[in-house]
Amino acid sequence: MILPWNIDAEIKQMMRTGSVAYELLRPLDLYLLWFSRALAWRTAPTLLRSIPLFAIAALFFGLQLPANWTAAAGWMVATLLAILLSSAISTLQNLSLLWTIAGEGVAYLSFAAVVIFSGMMIPLPLFPDWAQAAIKLLPFRGLCDVPFRIYAGHIPPSEYLHELALQSVWIVGLIILGRWVLSRGVRRLVVQGG
Repeated sequence: MILPWNIDAEIKQMMRTGSVAYELLRPLDLYLLWFSRALAWRTAPTLLRSIPLFAIAALFFGLQLPANWTAAAGWMVATLLAILLSSAISTLQNLSLLWTIAGEGVAYLSFAAVVIFSGMMIPLPLFPDWAQAAIKLLPFRGLCDVPFRIYAGHIPPSEYLHELALQSVWIVGLIILGRWVLSRGVRRLVVQGG
């Protein structure tokens, strides 16, 4: 539920019906509103599902906890940053609706990028050596690979700060890009219907 591979159906409907004009008239920060929606959309279902799954996996399937408190704290921070990163990517996807009618193309492209480059399908260390440098710089790695590998102990504590800083840089960069995209999109938005 954390991964950003679809567009918010309510925002998509607002764009289709023209009711996005009401959103633009409200005296609030539209980017912050949509980012908060994405954050809530990622956080609430994840918490509702993950706590029972962790309990069942620990009790019946031998899920091992992180090796020490440092790994547990690193994993928790990396997971929190992964949710923020996912929300920033989701907000960019939603903002793409200012230029497209349906947004399915953006959703399909982001789904492919997330599945391939986050480490969800294929562990990133299994990619060829020539691709490792590029993959390590992409934001998608911070969605699954970094939290999972910190939890499993594959990333040593000495590298936590670097990994968490890279996630944070991507979050800030994508938020700045999202605000810029919103300001450009609102200037040229033509509302039809509604």
